[in-house]
Amino acid sequence: MRPYHGSIVIFLLLHIAITGAAVKNGNSYARFVNQFLATQNAARAALRMRPLVWDANLARYAQWYANQRRFDCALRHSDGPYGENIFWGSGTGWSPAQAAAAWVVEKKWYNYWSNSCALGQECGHYTQIVWRQTTRIGCARVTCFGGRGVFMTCNYNPPGNYIGERPY
Repeated sequence: MRPYHGSIVIFLLLHIAITGAAVKNGNSYARFVNQFLATQNAARAALRMRPLVWDANLARYAQWYANQRRFDCALRHSDGPYGENIFWGSGTGWSPAQAAAAWVVEKKWYNYWSNSCALGQECGHYTQIVWRQTTRIGCARVTCFGGRGVFMTCNYNPPGNYIGERPY
C-alpha cells in the first residue's frame, strides 16, 4: 500500500500557519529556518559539536512569546523552561541571519579558561548557542506594532548557561 502524502502536505501547511512563518517576500519556511540555524551551527561546527536540530515545539513556544512582544517590542526574556536568546532591532529590515550573527559575534568576548565574559561585555547568547548539552532549537520573528522594530527569539533545549559550568 502506498502512503498518502496529502496528510504530510496538510501537516506542513498547518505547521507553517501555527508558527507564523508563512511565506514572506518569496522566502520559504525552510529559508527562514536556515537563516536562524546556519550561523549558530557554524559556531558549533567550529568547536566540533553536533548541529542544533530545528524543533517545531520550540518554534511554537518562540512564536507564542514573540507574539506577546509584538505590542511593545520589549527586550525581555520569557522566563520559560528553555534556554533563550532574544534580539531587537529598530526598523523592519532585520533578518534571522542578522540576529543569529549578533549572538555568535559575542564569541570574541568569551574566555574559555576563566569561563567568563570580558569585563563589561555580553557573551551569554554565544555560550547558549554552543552549550554542549543543547541539541534542539526553535525560533520566531515578529515585526512589532507602531513602528517599534523587530523582535526575534530562539529557544533551546536542553537549556544552558548554568552558573559555574563551562559550555563545552
